[in-house]
Amino acid sequence: EVQLVESGGGFVQPGGSLRLSCKASGFTFSLSTMSWVRQAPGKGLDWVAHIYTDMRTTYADAVKGRFTISRDNAKNMVYLQIDSLKPEDTAVYYCAKDFKKEPSAQGTQVIVSS
Repeated sequence: EVQLVESGGGFVQPGGSLRLSCKASGFTFSLSTMSWVRQAPGKGLDWVAHIYTDMRTTYADAVKGRFTISRDNAKNMVYLQIDSLKPEDTAVYYCAKDFKKEPSAQGTQVIVSS
């Protein structure tokens, strides 16, 4: 059973930083593309970053230069460093496997406000 457990969210002022973490289990982590996707209140899913099995990364235009995705295959972990946070980054952040958000994902809440 695929399990993805996110953590690290919180309340932060504009310009601040957070590091989100995701612990993966139930599948061969090193063979999977991992992603972070977010959902703001009342809006749909917004895919923000991907990291491929060869460590190549891609980002949505809205977060380029501010977000950094990384992975540790030895620990089955994927991370999202988010800097220069903006109020529009407020959302629940989920990690995803192979471009699919698990229906049971809980996510971690990020609130950016002064």
